[in-house]
Amino acid sequence: MSDLSSTAIIRARGVTKRFGDFAALQDFDLELNRGDCVGLLGPNGAGKSTLIGCLHGVVRRTAGTLEIFGLDPNTDARRIKQHLGVVPQENALDEGLTVQENMELYARFGGLTRATARTRIAELLAHMSLEHKRAATIKTLSGGMKRRLTFVRALLADPELLILDEPTTGLDPAVRHLLWEKVHAFRRSGRTVLVTTHYMHEAEILCDRIVILDRGAVVGRGAPRELIARETPGFVGVFPNQAAKALRPHLLPTWRDFPQGDHICIRTPHLEDLLTLQKAVGTQALQLRPANLEDVYLKLTGRELGHDE
Repeated sequence: MSDLSSTAIIRARGVTKRFGDFAALQDFDLELNRGDCVGLLGPNGAGKSTLIGCLHGVVRRTAGTLEIFGLDPNTDARRIKQHLGVVPQENALDEGLTVQENMELYARFGGLTRATARTRIAELLAHMSLEHKRAATIKTLSGGMKRRLTFVRALLADPELLILDEPTTGLDPAVRHLLWEKVHAFRRSGRTVLVTTHYMHEAEILCDRIVILDRGAVVGRGAPRELIARETPGFVGVFPNQAAKALRPHLLPTWRDFPQGDHICIRTPHLEDLLTLQKAVGTQALQLRPANLEDVYLKLTGRELGHDE
């Protein structure tokens, strides 16, 4: 039987998924406890979508054990979904129906009574500042409104676990910050969140812990600040590529240089190192900043070496 009182919401041990000889996910471990927010980071093809498919029960793992609320998604996916809310990458809303009609339709799919559905829809539309769009058809909504509505849909059944798959891709900063606050509010109510994102700042803002995947395997895990301190301590100067030839003779063995788009990045232990470097070559950095989670990601996935995603 499911145990919603347990502190462990997700337990994964050695979860592996193979498609023939290709390992899309290998030996994945995770324990996600009540109230946690864990972020999955990684390039396209790293295994994030495969893991989410395993959690939904739409992808059957090849090996390992996996429990959500104490249930196995291979055999109990329907019961798990009763306590699970999902914001997928695609909005998948019926463009010809109104906001109210869309939400009533999904409420019926979720088994909510008509009275409960009406109350929840009204509360959540107000929560997401969408109550004035109740009678509007989906095709008339902006992209940000549609995204907010997918959050309403995910929260209709008052889930214990919320899975966010690239929740703010393509949104303007104002909508992104609004949705971040809604996620924080969800967690303050004691609920649990698993999020995949390509926005490193989003992961730092939302997540207690980070798991970085590459080519199906975990290459790093830990709290954001712990990962930065362990993997990429120090400060980063971002310089134009044309300065690379002048910079390199001045770099010390303990420093790190790596390409990033049209720029060259120099990571040093101290900010003063970068200030001295600027003076030595007579070139101003485009940016001087503390190392961040993006630097960790680039290092652990090999992308700081200029590899294609």
